[in-house]
Amino acid sequence: MRRQLPKKICFLKRNEAGVQLVELAIVLPVLLMLFGAAAEFGRYFYEYTTLAKASRTAVRYLATAATDGTADLAAKNLVVYGNVAGTGNRILSGLEVSNVKITRTPANTCVPTTVTVEIINFPHSSILKLDKLTKKSSASLNINVKPSVTMRYLMSQCLV
Repeated sequence: MRRQLPKKICFLKRNEAGVQLVELAIVLPVLLMLFGAAAEFGRYFYEYTTLAKASRTAVRYLATAATDGTADLAAKNLVVYGNVAGTGNRILSGLEVSNVKITRTPANTCVPTTVTVEIINFPHSSILKLDKLTKKSSASLNINVKPSVTMRYLMSQCLV
């Protein structure tokens, strides 16, 4: 003969109320981390593409400008402000003219053949403060955004 369980135990055995809440408590932190990572990657990608487009505009400007360095400040303003005058709002907060580096190669000829515009020392500041959450300063998500664009000069011959 089979032994009967008390009704109270049978009730607990068959009751599934609250199981969804337990599943949510297990899955929700993982989903929040994935959402935060996707948002952070999107912000980084936005900053990188914005700086790459601005650098491309400046290098196009320099490829047709004088090669003696007089157009450098205008090109840097073009990267930071979006215009050669250097007026208005910056395209990204925290971006300065000092973050733009212009290099001409080869530098020893009368007219260089290429010009490079690169962004240096511009940190992507993360919304997620991982170092404060973990209380470790080495666990930061702040990384430098470093796009670089190189273009040939249209007139790369010596005029003697």
